[in-house]
Amino acid sequence: MKVLITGSNGLLGQYLVQRLAGNPDYDVIATGRGPNRLRMKEGYAYESVNMADEAAIKGLVDRHKPDAIIHAAAMTQADDCERNKDSCWMANVSATRFLLQAAEKAGSFFLFLSTDFVFDGLAGPYREEDPVNPINYYGASKAAAERIVKQAKIPWAIARTVLVYGVADDPRRSNIISWVKSNLEQKKKIKVVVDQWRTPTLVQDLAEGCRLIIDKKAEGVFHLSGKDMLTPYDMAEKVAGYLELDKKLFEKVDASSFRQPAQRPAKTGFVIEKAEKELGFSPRSFEEGLKIVVEQLTGK
Repeated sequence: MKVLITGSNGLLGQYLVQRLAGNPDYDVIATGRGPNRLRMKEGYAYESVNMADEAAIKGLVDRHKPDAIIHAAAMTQADDCERNKDSCWMANVSATRFLLQAAEKAGSFFLFLSTDFVFDGLAGPYREEDPVNPINYYGASKAAAERIVKQAKIPWAIARTVLVYGVADDPRRSNIISWVKSNLEQKKKIKVVVDQWRTPTLVQDLAEGCRLIIDKKAEGVFHLSGKDMLTPYDMAEKVAGYLELDKKLFEKVDASSFRQPAQRPAKTGFVIEKAEKELGFSPRSFEEGLKIVVEQLTGK
């Protein structure tokens, strides 16, 4: 199967390339903005592409004619989206439209990555059929892109996910585990939110869920996340406990104590029964994910 992956320099993109390019069943074309920043350089082709360039996107798909496209490229920082709405719309909505039009011409299966932020957080955890009602611009842009995907003339799937964590090749990228570890090891006090709930997702599990969707050509909306409903404080406490670091350095705070441009939904998280039943999706617990991430961070 020839698979085109957008956003390959991002966290999910990195693990999608690793998961698929190491398997002879897949012919992988990875795309990102600028040079290839992944440590893994073999087993796939890489092309730089500007997702805001309609002609470049259509040329890319026309050259390769992939059997499946995994569209993971996006502007995902909610505060950046709130500050730069035009850039957010171009990255998350217009680029999706350009890519989808090219995919329709090529007859590709189209998998779009979306987010729990399409929900308002008043009734989590959410099922696939629950109505969307975003409360920030990032969520609104992804909800708009979802509507475009659902009108496609080719087989499509939408994979929504929640608070993805894992170790990136790019050392500038932090995650909640490395953030807690680094601060507590330096004996720094940290403020941790107690009134937001999520079902955090190990990036390796999300990449595997995407593989299952394209393998099965499974159509429709799927919720791919971990099972454990946790607050950021719960996660931080588990990290400190596992690493035997000082929990007294935590300060419990409400989300309202942070002045952020983008409002965050209070309680999202997903019910993943559909993905378990139809895909065979089986995510690891947060404790299992924590162990994997710490082993990657420390090499132990």
